[in-house]
Amino acid sequence: MSEPQQDRGGGPRPEPIRFFGTTWVDHDGGYALRRAGVALGALAAAAVGALLLRLGYQGLAIAEVGGFVSMLVVVMFAVCSALGFRHTWNGFTRRPEPAADPAGERSLQSLTTIGFIGTLLAWFCRALIEAPGEKLRRAEYERDRELYEKRRAARTGNPAAKAAAKRAAKRAGKSTGTGTGKGTGKGAGRR
Repeated sequence: MSEPQQDRGGGPRPEPIRFFGTTWVDHDGGYALRRAGVALGALAAAAVGALLLRLGYQGLAIAEVGGFVSMLVVVMFAVCSALGFRHTWNGFTRRPEPAADPAGERSLQSLTTIGFIGTLLAWFCRALIEAPGEKLRRAEYERDRELYEKRRAARTGNPAAKAAAKRAAKRAGKSTGTGTGKGTGKGAGRR
């Protein structure tokens, strides 16, 4: 997770979401229209992608590559689309952990790129519920706000003014002569 951004008032700022900016915080600024646009755009892009895959499959049939290769291509795109959907959906609900194996992460990225239809369908489905990634960002933002409020409550007031008040209180205590013993200072007994 990135460091929480601070606004001018000193509190954390919400992290913007692609296509939504920070409209997800208060659901203002055309939030509902943006969600509808993202959902329809993702669905339209998935439909165009499926059409292109269909044309590619017909090209394989025309080339007469055989039933095994055709079946292998269909299975590959189905599996990659399922992986793309799952990877994208999980990305909306939790931050990805640092990759222990960068090569494995790159290969997974390649598989999700091949399964772009699954990725687009994940965007479509999530946009029907909320802005994609809103749940994650909202939880992080609320946690950051709580921590900020706790820190702010713990350090209320100006520390320099508190120190000056303590010094003034000490001086006031010394000048009133809190000691009760007579004759303990210089010139005791002289009048």
